[in-house]
Amino acid sequence: MSDAAVLSNAQLNKRILSVIIFTFFCYLSVGLPLAVLPGFVHNQLGFSSFIAGLIISLQYFATLLSRPHSGRLADRYGPKRVVMMGLVCCGLSGVLSIIAALCSAVPLLSLALLALGRLFLGVGESFSSTGSTLWGMNIVGPLQTARVISWNGVATYFAMAIGAPLGVLLNQWFGLSGFAGLVAIMGALGFWMASGKPAVSVTAGVRIPFHRVVSRVWLFGLALGFGTIGFGVISTFITLYFASRDWNGAAFALTLFSLGFVLVRLLCGRYITRFGGLKVSLISFVLECAGLLLIWQAESSWLVDVGAFLTGGGFSLVFPALGVEAVKRVQQQDQGSALGTYSAFLDLGLGLTGPVAGLLIGHWGMQSVYLAAALMVLGAFLITLRLHQQHGRQAAVQRVSG
Repeated sequence: MSDAAVLSNAQLNKRILSVIIFTFFCYLSVGLPLAVLPGFVHNQLGFSSFIAGLIISLQYFATLLSRPHSGRLADRYGPKRVVMMGLVCCGLSGVLSIIAALCSAVPLLSLALLALGRLFLGVGESFSSTGSTLWGMNIVGPLQTARVISWNGVATYFAMAIGAPLGVLLNQWFGLSGFAGLVAIMGALGFWMASGKPAVSVTAGVRIPFHRVVSRVWLFGLALGFGTIGFGVISTFITLYFASRDWNGAAFALTLFSLGFVLVRLLCGRYITRFGGLKVSLISFVLECAGLLLIWQAESSWLVDVGAFLTGGGFSLVFPALGVEAVKRVQQQDQGSALGTYSAFLDLGLGLTGPVAGLLIGHWGMQSVYLAAALMVLGAFLITLRLHQQHGRQAAVQRVSG
């Protein structure tokens, strides 16, 4: 919008949060079932742990496959409509989970309903989060892209952090229908709120073919995917790591990880605009790699705590810093496609972390996953360094030709 340049920081944040709230609704819907559904499928429906894990993974596959499409639809029809479609899908997942709970006497039918609900939730996640980010970018302008993506990340991880324990609490009070009812209500409430907001105009212009969008952003996405593995191995395996060493305090390490993430995101997010996303990413990967190496070689729990804090702080700005640079590679009418494609690498990184790390643990022990994650983050650093060097050469050529 034309007046965005004269708005104060508080006014910019207010505008951004007015649409990023839909990301919060989306990821709270994602977090609520995580600690509840596996137990329901395994203990109440009587299926194996593998099936229980597969039900959770269905959402990831749906999100991964629908990410690029969400961006293209947002470019074509506008982010508001895509957000509303995503919220409908999230709400439907809650409704289907309620019906599944009522049909628990017929385990196969209940499982099928849960699976369908997970697919809807996966599509809802990609549509709501990608659409909300693009919506925010449109209402405050391209100069505030880093701010929008940063706030989107804060909403995402805050919702996920409170979603799992809240889901357990609601399950204890009301059963499966407790969290599922809240998911359905948030979908309906979010749809109503989004419908009352003014839509932003879709940018006119010739859109480049999708494969060309991919060719321009895939290296940024690959660096993001490698960097995400550090986040994945801590959030998934730090509890097992403490148990393997007969240490207490895994929850405190997770708290420090989250604290490092939030503090850096809130205090240092402005450095992306000031110094550029590539420079910030390089420093971020160094911190993240140092934290993972410290955990790998730690001989006491407090060193793991320090490593977790460094890893969380290092990973904090990776997504917005690389995301800003990725969307610069395309025109505004293709930014939704670029953002959706770029975000898909985060889903891919998180999805591959669990099974690959499990294989490493089986062969080389628990500590090996942190060394492997550090090496992957080093790979992300090298990719980003190459992108930074390419950017420097292009800038030099432009100065000479100018």
